[in-house]
Amino acid sequence: MKTYLIQPEPTNPMLTERVQGIDQDNTNIDTLVPVERPFTLFLNSQEIVTVMTIGDFPEDLALGFLLNQNMLIRDDIITGIEYEPDVDVVIVRTKRKTNYEEKIAKKTRTSGCAQGTAFGDVMESFETAILPETTIKTSWLYSLSKSINGTPSLYLSAGAIHGCVLCQCDEPLIYMEDVGRHNAVDKIAGYMYRNGINSENKILYTTGRLTSEMVIKAVQMQISILVSRSGFTAWGVELARQANLTLIGRAKGKRFIALSGIHRIEYDSNPEEVAEESERYQRKAGR
Repeated sequence: MKTYLIQPEPTNPMLTERVQGIDQDNTNIDTLVPVERPFTLFLNSQEIVTVMTIGDFPEDLALGFLLNQNMLIRDDIITGIEYEPDVDVVIVRTKRKTNYEEKIAKKTRTSGCAQGTAFGDVMESFETAILPETTIKTSWLYSLSKSINGTPSLYLSAGAIHGCVLCQCDEPLIYMEDVGRHNAVDKIAGYMYRNGINSENKILYTTGRLTSEMVIKAVQMQISILVSRSGFTAWGVELARQANLTLIGRAKGKRFIALSGIHRIEYDSNPEEVAEESERYQRKAGR
């Protein structure tokens, strides 16, 4: 098993609940489901957004959201991060005075699970972004899929959850989960920011769809390769091509499809020598 800096905690009792029900045979069952709670983010004295989340890594979620919405800039001086678990509120305080009333008024409800939110001017930096020219070897892609699929997670134990993983070469580094893939990737962005982890030679893997929102977040984070075991949306592909982002989807077993940035892919493995996903994993991942 690969060694992660951060990985899921499927046994954490704060993240799931046991619920009773019946199955297709009218048999009583006891099943595990993820929790979902509102989380409100303030930047200085201004309320920015309320999102639904499983509730772990609240400081990273707050920082990552603000960074990916261009509300925090890289040279901002953060004077404090206050988490109030009793009311699920995080307040990020900066030396710079902030006022995003006009920006918040232009917010857009996205396709992300649990009511993803983007703000109207987020495309300004997207249109001028220049992504690093890194490479992904097909051997890395197969190794990453196998490692991530074999990692114990809420995705496998409870379902109804998305995972995002920051990787470098064939090593998964940071694996975050949440009810919305946008939250999971924001947690990664926040953790990278707090710990001084740069985006050079990084790959972002997600269990969720490759939508416009995921492409925009990858570009905001200066990550040039985005991979998913799921499929694409048309706008996600269009934006990836516009940004010269490598977009790889339907990555399961030996199979994958690349619809953008194919010049970064180095074919160094024979697909015929790669094992298909186990039926056990496919059944679990289908929850």
